[in-house]
Formats: sequence, structure tokens, C-alpha cells
Amino acid sequence: MTSTTRLTVAQALVRFLAAQFTERDGTRQRLIGATWGIFGHGNVAGLGQALIEYADEMPYHQGRNEQSMVHAAVGYARQSNRLAAHAVTASIGPGATNLVTGAALATVNHLPVLLLPGDTFAGRPADPVLQQLEVPYAGDVSVNDCLRPVSKYFDRITRPAALVPAALNAMRVLADPVETGAVTLALPQDVQAEAYDWPDEFFAERTWRVRRPAADPAELAAAVGAVREARRPLIVAGGGVHHSRAEAALAEFAAATGIPVASTQAGKGSLNHDHPQDVGGIGHTGTATADELARLADLVIGIGTRYTDFTTASGTLFERPGVRFLNLNIGAYDGHKLAGQPLIADARSGLTALEGELGRGAYRVTDSYIAEYREDKERWEQRVDACYEAEEPDVRPTQPQVLGALDEIVDASDILVNAAGSLPGDLHKLWRTRSFDQYHLEYGYSCMGYEIPAAIGVKLAAPDRPVWALVGDGTYLMMPTEIVTAVQEGIAIKVVLIQNHGYASIGGLSESVGGERFGTAYRHRSPADGSYTGAPLPVDLAANAASLGMRVLRAKTVSDLREALAEARAADTPTCVYVETETADTVSGAPPAQAWWDVPVAATATRSSAVKARELYERHVSTRRRHL
Repeated sequence: MTSTTRLTVAQALVRFLAAQFTERDGTRQRLIGATWGIFGHGNVAGLGQALIEYADEMPYHQGRNEQSMVHAAVGYARQSNRLAAHAVTASIGPGATNLVTGAALATVNHLPVLLLPGDTFAGRPADPVLQQLEVPYAGDVSVNDCLRPVSKYFDRITRPAALVPAALNAMRVLADPVETGAVTLALPQDVQAEAYDWPDEFFAERTWRVRRPAADPAELAAAVGAVREARRPLIVAGGGVHHSRAEAALAEFAAATGIPVASTQAGKGSLNHDHPQDVGGIGHTGTATADELARLADLVIGIGTRYTDFTTASGTLFERPGVRFLNLNIGAYDGHKLAGQPLIADARSGLTALEGELGRGAYRVTDSYIAEYREDKERWEQRVDACYEAEEPDVRPTQPQVLGALDEIVDASDILVNAAGSLPGDLHKLWRTRSFDQYHLEYGYSCMGYEIPAAIGVKLAAPDRPVWALVGDGTYLMMPTEIVTAVQEGIAIKVVLIQNHGYASIGGLSESVGGERFGTAYRHRSPADGSYTGAPLPVDLAANAASLGMRVLRAKTVSDLREALAEARAADTPTCVYVETETADTVSGAPPAQAWWDVPVAATATRSSAVKARELYERHVSTRRRHL
């Protein structure tokens, strides 16, 4: 007879989660390391009580905003190489819908997070309940159904026994390197508190082995043949290199073959900046070196990349007639993109197999090709030096000079977190990565407000390393709330808060597409015409951060900034460095985009700025091609 234990659904779920593990390459760790939560009537008596009941088995973190809790969980998962994740619980109504943006971010980036939103009564004793959205045509729909399209797995637990298969399926998806993303188990508030006799086997430790699938022999042979025929191959390293921990295999393969390596935002750091084959970021925010190589490449070897529009310059970057693509990817969907030759395998397994066939002198690009891209890279590095250099240390810095000052004090142990604004472009072009996981940039969803909570998650996964959240004033105002969490928990993140009085990135884009920076500045309205062109708003974001409990260091000049960054790096409490850049119009100062990005421009307009922008747009569009 099967032995059982009588627990509530919430208690059973917490006990189950505490017993789940992943294993890859002989290393085993907990799958669900902790649970984030904000409690309301939809989860306080169920999951809230269960988390107290099993506090010794399941660590708990108190959040301030449901979206930011998901961001923190995502930061933790990425720093953990997707082998560990966090759960997030919220109440019904706005607590549940606040999870949607974070869930979309997790799924777009293939990063695991478990969402446990409360739901309306399954038994419907009172209908509607507080915060319930009534849907006249469907009695079984709640706001949690908003999470379906942004979840890789979704289930609603309407009876206790249904938790067993649902929980197992949830773990399967979280641990699957192809399918992983946001996983949602919607928990009606009455079911959470309902008791049931659970089979004890449900609570036994369970290990989910993370696969490293090898390449199909026929696909491998075709891939080897494609490389051997190439004269100007280029590797595009994506986030899959990091997820697979294939950085060393990539470095060895690149060194053996001489093939240059460009990186997407997610793949930056796949090679250290000083590796002989590293040519920097690729695409709209990439380097001139990488983008010119892409234009002339006869074979593009994508490794763990989704080929987003920033990477392909909206289909205009890979110009060479007859250019072909070889796509090493663990997912068949991405492996077949751009009519490429697929090599469906784990990135590390695939690279190891390729080196076995092409390394040790079996294939190498010409010395002239190597000399060409190394000389181009050296010229680009000189441009980086010029952007970083501050000839007058007693003036306000430009944004690249902020990065230059940070570059002077960090080492391979530091981790930089960023997601949105003008910083992603500057970082992708200019930052010199010193370790495979130093560059943590979320650009799949490019979600403003991600940086501070994600830095908390990263710091929880890497407690002994300096973690920096780089934020502009626009993204800071979106979601500064988790500063309180960092202060409460003593999580010593470092925030670099750059004040540039508005949405600098979109302001520049607006100007380029004929939008004249409309609605992008943080300024008073002008008495003359009512536009936002008056004086900067008297908003003191440094005071705001201090009011949330963070130590704040104000830097007015380049010299001040260097001192403040060094002091922040040494701090063992949450610390913010606040700096105002030179002007809103020169916030970047980095080299302009080296490749196009498609943002459609008005086809008809009376203002000259839009007319000129449309003319330029049509010239770029004419160069787009479909790779078939």
C-alpha cells in the first residue's frame, strides 16, 4: 500500500519544489533555489502559510513589485546558466497581471522562471470575488490567462490531484534547454488551502538531467564540408554559447581555424576582448570590424543565436552574393533560420565535434584574412580609447567616458547588468569583456526597469562578486522599488545612475526617423508652444535612491566619478553612483551605428525632417534581401 502524507496543495507544492534538482556534467544543484513573493488575499493563506511551514526548506525573498520579482528571478537563472531558477508568487488580479511583462522577458530569452499566481475560486462559492475579471462568455477564464501566450507551459490546478502531473511537467520544461522559459501554475485560492493525501513518492528527491545532444553524423559531415569550402567565414556567437558553457570550446575552435568571432548582445563575452579572434559586437550596435566582415562573409556560422533584426541589420547586413549560413543550435527552429545548413546540437558538443574534424591543421583561413581583421580591430580599439579618454577631468563626463572610468577599475570578477536605453549600443560597441559572464545584457526584450532587480538576482547567484546595474534616468524611474529589497536583505549591488534628462536612445531614434525627439525629453513645457523644450525637470534621483535606503555618491566631474566608482566597488552595502552626463544631445558620443535597423518612417508627411528621413529609409529598404 502506498504511504501518503496529508498536506494542503500549497504545502505539497513547496515541499515538492524543495526536492527538485538539475544535473549537468556531473554537477548537481537545486532547481528552485528560492521563492519571491508579494502576498494578497489570493495567496496569503495558501502559499504564504506553506512558505512559513517549510521556511527551512524553501528560502523566501520579499519583493516590492511583481514584475521586478520576475526580473530578479531571471537574473538569478541566467547567472546560474539556466541550471537553477526561482519561483515567484503573486495574488490574483493586478498582482497576477504584473507578472506578464517579466514572463515575456523570460520566455523571449529562454530563461527559466516558475510563476505561481493566485487565481479566483475554483469552486465559485462567491462569484465574482475581489479583483476578479468577469468574462460573460467563458466562466473558466481569469486574468491569469494573460500569461498563456508568454509561458512555455501553463496549467491551472483546479483539483488537488492535478498538481502531481502539472508540477512534473513544469519541472520538465524548466530544465529543458530547448523549451525553457516562463512556466505558470495558476493556483485558485480555495484549492491552495485544500487538504489531500499525497503519495510520499511525490516528495522524493528528483534529478532532472540537462541534456547535451550530439550532432547528427550526416549534419556534421555537411557542416564540415561547408566550412572547408569557405574562404571568408565568420562566426556569430549568441547566447547559446553561454547557456551551454561552450566558451572554452569556442576559443579553441576559433584559435585552431583562425575564423573571426563576432557576438550578439546575448553572446558578448563568448571570447574575452583580447582573444586574437574576437572582433566585437555585430549588427546595428556592433563594431565596424565585425560588420564589415559580415558584409563580405561567404559563410556565416551562427552558434546559439536567434538572428534578431539587430544582428542581421534587418536583413541588410550579409551582402555577399551566394553567402550561406551554418547554424549550430540546440533548437531546430533557430537552426533552420536564413535557409541555413542546420547542425542541431548542444553548442559545446557541436563545437567539439567540429574541431575534431577541422582543427589541428585540417582547416585554417588564410594569413591575409587574419591580418585583415586584426588590423581592423586595432583601428576600432583606437576609436574605443578615444571615446573613453577624458582630456579634461574637471568637467562632466560623456556616457562613453562613464564606461571608460568603470573600465579602469573593474577586473574579470565584475558583472555588468543592463537592458535598455542608449547604454546597450555603447556597451556592445565599446565594452571590453574580461570574463565569459561579465556582460549581462538583456536585449531580447530590452525591458526598461530590468537592471536593478536583475542585479539583485545575479548577486544572489554570485554573492562574492561585484555586480553593477547600469541605468539611465528613464529606466530608473520605471522600477527603482527593489532598492528597498537590496537594502532589506543587505545585497550589496552597485548602481550607476546616469542622469541625461530623458529617453536618450529613443530621442536619437526619433530624430533619425523624422520624429524630432517629440515626447522624449524630461523637461518642462515651453510657454511659447507647449512643447517639452523648457528647463530640465527639478527631479533629484540621487535623493530618491537615498530615500529608499541606498548609500549615494554624487559625481559631478570625471575625477569625481573615478573616485566614486572605486569607493562603490569596495562597498559592502548597496551603493549608488549618481552622475549627470554632459548634455542630453551628447549623451552617447560613441561611434554611430555601423549597420542599419528598420524602423518604418512615415510614407507621407509635410515636415521636412520626416520627408528626408523617408528618402533615406527607402534607400536602406532597397538593400534588404531574403536568404533563401
